[in-house]
Amino acid sequence: MVVTELENVTNLVPADDHFEYFFQVKCNSCHETHPNFVSVNRIEEREVSGGKGSSAHLVWRCKNCKREHSAKFEPLPPQPYTADHNGSFAPLITLDCRGLEPVSFDPRGIWKCEGVEKGTKFSEVDLSEGEWVDYDEKAAVPVSVMNIESQWARA
Repeated sequence: MVVTELENVTNLVPADDHFEYFFQVKCNSCHETHPNFVSVNRIEEREVSGGKGSSAHLVWRCKNCKREHSAKFEPLPPQPYTADHNGSFAPLITLDCRGLEPVSFDPRGIWKCEGVEKGTKFSEVDLSEGEWVDYDEKAAVPVSVMNIESQWARA
């Protein structure tokens, strides 16, 4: 789930299916948190060892306990964060995690959204710095995405 402050924009969502999501993950076996963010996208899948042909979008071996863990995106597309959600947590993606738990999310990368008043398309929303500011010339208003945070909910 994500929460952010939207100013005069709505339908914030990753720009395409090749978007690289960056997560920090924790091993559910030894509770060690990986020191770096790992990247994963909805397109590429890797084989799970010993899984008899099964695959996942993320396959990770914990350096501490040496166990292999995996995560797979649910087939649903990312859910847009709308102006109605503004300031409240709302679902973005669903992951089926096996043996690992995402503990944080870095929104870096290119997103897209649209202006609330005139529907202006913003297709190059770069959240690498954690925020984005621009101007909607059609509506003559400033637009921004600020203070994005995440939390994980178990289904």
